[in-house]
Amino acid sequence: MGKVYFFTGFPGFIALMLLSELIGKWAPEKIYTLVLPHMKDKAIAEKERICSFTHFPHEKWEVIEGDITKPNLSLSREQLHMLASSVTHVFHLAAIYDLAVPENIARTVNVEGTKRVNEWVSSLPHLQRYIYFSTAYVSGTRQGMIFEHELDKGQAFKNHYEETKFLAEVAVQEIARNVPTTIIRPGIVVGHSKTGETIKFDGLYFMFNMFERLKFLPIIPYLGKGEAQGNFVPVDYIIDATLYLAHADEASGETYHLTDPNPYHMRDIYRMMMTEYLGKEPKGTLPLRLAKWAMSFSFVRQWLRVEKEALEYFECASIYDATNARNTLIKAGIVCPDFRDVIPVMARYYRKHRNDETKQLVIR
Repeated sequence: MGKVYFFTGFPGFIALMLLSELIGKWAPEKIYTLVLPHMKDKAIAEKERICSFTHFPHEKWEVIEGDITKPNLSLSREQLHMLASSVTHVFHLAAIYDLAVPENIARTVNVEGTKRVNEWVSSLPHLQRYIYFSTAYVSGTRQGMIFEHELDKGQAFKNHYEETKFLAEVAVQEIARNVPTTIIRPGIVVGHSKTGETIKFDGLYFMFNMFERLKFLPIIPYLGKGEAQGNFVPVDYIIDATLYLAHADEASGETYHLTDPNPYHMRDIYRMMMTEYLGKEPKGTLPLRLAKWAMSFSFVRQWLRVEKEALEYFECASIYDATNARNTLIKAGIVCPDFRDVIPVMARYYRKHRNDETKQLVIR
């Protein structure tokens, strides 16, 4: 029997790119993508687009309506039997990634949804690997060195996104004793290192949003001391690493930080991004507490297109050890690009697409 793949989180950006690369490199026998009913039309359109440029047979990819927050993922008995008879690899990416997400929504999707997927995955007789997308930020407010084998250290959390992803990973770790599981903990994902392509200007892109709004000012200050290390990785590194780890025997039962192994401090990243985008360097320093106060006003957040929660990562003094990932991935020649080289590519893409409202977050 060939490899049969099941994805949640489609047609999200990472799932889209994973599937495009998977088809080209791993010759799937069959693909199933679980999508919410209101996303089905978009999912089918993306499927057709990918099939067209990869020449993957359309009939070998089935888009299935479902819901990870419902019993049996809202699948029929016939669908469950069909999947149980063939699925070998499950990629669980579906989650709410918004840093400002309300707690009830985050718990329903990220925690309860993952528990439903876990229950289903545990029943699959032919499963070779369960790949769960967590986040490096399950570390919450912990500071200092954080290792890949660590999870629950009694940490607090900066937002409901972090807390619910932590609780979801706890649930995944529990079934990993009996299910061949690989846990992926990405840092903050940015666009493709060669093309700049990204689906949303979220995360670090708030800096470009802010620079664009404030470019009329003669001086733009630093935000806080910026002593924390930045943890930003291009999406193509995440894709290449994940697909290799999903198929490597040694990755079963392991957890990997897909983080920047040679990170820059946030002050340096801020300066490099401003220099690349505006051609000038920041001067002076705006205390972070004042920036947070300003961001407490919705009209300021909406004008700057910046989430207040993003500022927390300027002072999160966490260092993510990625020794396990680096030692495993180097065997396949997979390395994370130097972020200094990625910034110009990000800036070019942002400049070209900055007026595309579909790429901008809705700031509350």
